[in-house]
Amino acid sequence: MKNLSRVLFIALLVLVSSQTFAQRFGVQAGVNLSNMLMKDDDFNYSDEMDLGSLLGFNAGVNFEMGFGSLISVEAAAIANSKGFKLEEDGDFIKLNMLFIDVPVLLKVGPSFGPAKVFAAAGPYVGFGLTGKGIVEIDGERETEDISWGNDIEDDTKRLDYGAKFGVGAEISGFTIGAYYNLGLANTATDTENNYKENHRFISISVGYKFGK
Repeated sequence: MKNLSRVLFIALLVLVSSQTFAQRFGVQAGVNLSNMLMKDDDFNYSDEMDLGSLLGFNAGVNFEMGFGSLISVEAAAIANSKGFKLEEDGDFIKLNMLFIDVPVLLKVGPSFGPAKVFAAAGPYVGFGLTGKGIVEIDGERETEDISWGNDIEDDTKRLDYGAKFGVGAEISGFTIGAYYNLGLANTATDTENNYKENHRFISISVGYKFGK
């Protein structure tokens, strides 16, 4: 009798949890517009060189846990392209990088029947996987793999972290969202004169949520 009561109590807890905290998995994909902030105490290289945004992509999976009808927490693993483009008179320099980012977002928003709108914000941490630098001058192109590491001889650090925030909507499981990703980690390996490099990118994604 004692064991049966214990089993029923555990089953009740599981049932209550499943009703109170709705759990859903999802997939997402979209486009990124990335850029970088590069500056030191004396000079803002990004502004002076007029760095342009680089078109890229995002793709990943997410897990969302709801706490009532207004609030939820979403964690994701997303492949994000990052970098920048500098172009002048037909010549250009591109820096293409691929990161795996893990954001954890607090989402708040009301539902209107099958539709829901939300605002989201939270931190993210990322890890650089691969990257290439591309230079084309007078029609001659050179491509070189990025050297990752923390030494001054390396091109950039792998670790990135920052804040992500945006807005979106969901209708019958289909989602769309627009986010701004503010890199706070200094990924520069040479920090003389307080030099720093920070990732910045806008991401727009569509997806689908499985579950209720």
